[in-house]
Amino acid sequence: MSQPTILIIEDEQSLADILKYNLVSEGYEVLSAADGAEGLRLAQTVVPDLIVLDIMLPLIDGLQVCSQLRSAPETQDIRILMLTAKSEEVDEVVGFNMGADDYVVKPYKLHPLLHRIKALLRRSTGEAPQRDVVEQCGVRVDRLNYRASIEGVELVLTPTELRLLWYLMNQPERTYSRLELLEACRGEDNCSTERTIDVHIKSLRHKLGSRAGLLQTIRGVGYRFFPMDEFGSNVTES
Repeated sequence: MSQPTILIIEDEQSLADILKYNLVSEGYEVLSAADGAEGLRLAQTVVPDLIVLDIMLPLIDGLQVCSQLRSAPETQDIRILMLTAKSEEVDEVVGFNMGADDYVVKPYKLHPLLHRIKALLRRSTGEAPQRDVVEQCGVRVDRLNYRASIEGVELVLTPTELRLLWYLMNQPERTYSRLELLEACRGEDNCSTERTIDVHIKSLRHKLGSRAGLLQTIRGVGYRFFPMDEFGSNVTES
């Protein structure tokens, strides 16, 4: 079976070269482009399995590249991991609204970034499709609009908390290891170690209030979202 093809669209040549070297060492086929126009052309021609896409690019910025790829049937299913030097929450929200699958803030650590790339590729080749909006037991999470609520009452969650809750609810009753949740959350700045996941889960439980028990600890393994009959077990997809 052929190795996945990865396209790096990054105008900082040193960063692109280091990432390309490490991805090639992992066995991937790797292409690169230094501006948005060339990156878009390569993406449309080659149709890679995954794109590492910087937001701040010459000619066409990364958000527009992402938007154009998502609007075309031939490229709409490519996994896209966005990179940006910005760290404001609004930038992440815009990135996800444009169709990014993941988002990492510069400066990033190389090995966690490689783990995130591997996780996205696994998702595209074998895992069940994920829904952008999930609702169960009265808890609703909308990833694209970055909103969460319980019985219509809005929850105030951090980006990482919302991402973790959305990820767990997409496959209720499945147990995720801390490493899997680490790969799923926002970025190395907010989730630098597996134990950091424990802190976010504790905060999430506090904010879920009476529904805190939906987030269950599986000792020695990790966590799962487990529906309870007392809250209903309906699942809504979008």
